[in-house]
Amino acid sequence: MADRNLRDLLAPWVPDAPSRALREMTLDSRVAAAGDLFVAVVGHQADGRRYIPQAIAQGVAAIIAEAKGEATDGEIREMHGVPVIYLSQLNERLSALAGRFYHEPSDNLRLVGVTGTNGKTTTTQLLAQWSQLLGETSAVMGTVGNGLLGKVIPTENTTGSAVDVQHELAGLVDQGATFCAMEVSSHGLVQHRVAALKFAASVFTNLSRDHLDYHGDMEHYEAAKWLLYSEHHCGQAIVNADDEVGRRWLAKLPDAVAVSMEDHINPNCHGRWLKATEVNYHDSGATIRFSSSWGDGEIESHLMGAFNVSNLLLALATLLALGYPLADLLKTAARLQPVCGRMEVFTAPGNRRWWWITRIRRMHWKKPYRRRACTVRASCGASLAVVAIAIKVSVH
Repeated sequence: MADRNLRDLLAPWVPDAPSRALREMTLDSRVAAAGDLFVAVVGHQADGRRYIPQAIAQGVAAIIAEAKGEATDGEIREMHGVPVIYLSQLNERLSALAGRFYHEPSDNLRLVGVTGTNGKTTTTQLLAQWSQLLGETSAVMGTVGNGLLGKVIPTENTTGSAVDVQHELAGLVDQGATFCAMEVSSHGLVQHRVAALKFAASVFTNLSRDHLDYHGDMEHYEAAKWLLYSEHHCGQAIVNADDEVGRRWLAKLPDAVAVSMEDHINPNCHGRWLKATEVNYHDSGATIRFSSSWGDGEIESHLMGAFNVSNLLLALATLLALGYPLADLLKTAARLQPVCGRMEVFTAPGNRRWWWITRIRRMHWKKPYRRRACTVRASCGASLAVVAIAIKVSVH
């Protein structure tokens, strides 16, 4: 990457910042190294300013720290020859700072954000697969990991820190990515982790009870998700009209694309729309006929269940809204593959019975997985269906 300098980085906020060459940007004093910029934020569990001496001892070139309770906004101090610049509301500014540090990577690829309780992983994977089939070099960021398709590296959180997100995007740009589908968690939105990203499109899948230990109640959980549209550069808005929350949001988003498989769309009331007109489920997926503002079509899907029909329609509507031709999307749809570790079909050796596998990522997601079990029963007919459940701890 191009050379980075503290003065250039802080020019919009602190015009008289000193000149210092910078190597990397980090929130973690344990990995701070010679030449790095250490950012000392006040978090939910720890105050990063406590670790400034450690970062200095490890040779950092400069420090940006939260001003609240310590200094005035824009104040510059020096500790052992290292400049310390204090900024107010540093957490809120961090995405923009990291964006400048990594040369605004979201300007250099087509970025799609997907939020909602369920369906984020599958929808992002479908978006990345489909766009790559149409000539993009595509990547994903989210629950299963970050990286180019086929080269995804596992991660701890659905949405990383503001610095991590910009750093990952910059790395993807360096690897040649032209399209990225990103899962956007409610935690990430509330904590400003994606505040300065420029989304080409933003997708809402659905909302059900989740993360109430963090948000307190459904009202605050919905408000957290709504931030993607109300306080971010959301680009094209794609909203699931089959969800009650989605229908409320569509009333506030007149330019959004409404998507439905349950006939919740009146074409006379929405500027742009896409809806399933007929869905036939079978033991290898579903045949989906649809109408839309872009025309009609039929898709043969290898993904199982009504929830995946919804995910696929959301991905289709997003790519149509971004200008990908309907004819090309229809030609390539049959090549879309199920997401590994979600709902998949396997044939047992020696017979024709179907085996099914899904994964529960959060132990309290009971209702969505009951629906998946019903899908298995409805689609497999008389054949035997086996659901294997793997429990994984909650991720944010």
